[in-house]
Amino acid sequence: MNPKEYSLIAVVGVSDDASKYGHKIFRDLINAGYPVKGVNPKGGFVLGHNLYKSLSEIERKPELVITVVPPAATVLVVEECNKLGIKTVWMQPGSQSPEALEKAGAYGIKTVTACFMVAKDVW
Repeated sequence: MNPKEYSLIAVVGVSDDASKYGHKIFRDLINAGYPVKGVNPKGGFVLGHNLYKSLSEIERKPELVITVVPPAATVLVVEECNKLGIKTVWMQPGSQSPEALEKAGAYGIKTVTACFMVAKDVW
């Protein structure tokens, strides 16, 4: 695990419900020392952190986006990443779809479809 590997990570799908993966991933990345911002279309605050309503609201462009949303929402995230010039999207299990992967490929966005938390030894 190397929290310095990324300058900024955005987690799309952060939830204030502690039982949901969007909450657990955000919490555990913060606790592991990763530089992370949370995104939820409703905004709000989770774990004392402001949630952004979209990726474009974040002051500086994230280097990596982790999706913890339904597949249809992941497609929209990929489109927003393309507009913002974000080149890496990590799709948590259950958030990917053939359409999202196809669009990402067409846009030249690198995708990973595995659990970030397990792959990076956070969990």
